[in-house]
Amino acid sequence: MKAVLVLVALLLAPLAQAQQLGPEVAVATVKVGKERDLRRVVIGLYDGAAPLHVQNFKDLVARRYYNGMRFHRAFPGALLQTGDRYSKHGPTDRTGTGGPGYTIPAEIRLPHSKGAIAASRIDGPINPARVSNGSQFYICLKSMPDLNGKYTVFGRILEGLEDLDDISRKTTDPNNFPLEKIVIKSIVMEPRATY
Repeated sequence: MKAVLVLVALLLAPLAQAQQLGPEVAVATVKVGKERDLRRVVIGLYDGAAPLHVQNFKDLVARRYYNGMRFHRAFPGALLQTGDRYSKHGPTDRTGTGGPGYTIPAEIRLPHSKGAIAASRIDGPINPARVSNGSQFYICLKSMPDLNGKYTVFGRILEGLEDLDDISRKTTDPNNFPLEKIVIKSIVMEPRATY
């Protein structure tokens, strides 16, 4: 029996290691409409489970790529999406299609638990390798097991989930684009020691 438990522990060790958060967090400030106060969101990153996605995200943050982008999809109490460069110009028929001009190979390992952050991608037979969009990501505001095994989870919300849930409930147009301007003012990397 002891040998079986040791074997199970050895088999589960890589999964447990992959689910550990890396040494840095991304701290985002979000402006909602005409509110004066900024909302603060802290994102932990799974360096072990999705190293390509995490490094890409950090590179985009360093380039200030996300600054000025809007949340371009909102599903009340369920999901928020951002990262589309076209969203900087407001709702257009192209919102949801923009990115940095490249994709990232799939690193599908982690579940879509509450607070999970995952890379968006083109769905269906057009994308059998399930490669991710180079910049768009979504935030699960509740557990979404139907998405497990389909998209790459590369982070999770450590602080600010309640604010994101509130943002998801803002009025949207028929394409789920929030009518109120909800903008990422900035994202910066910081040591995780305090989170």
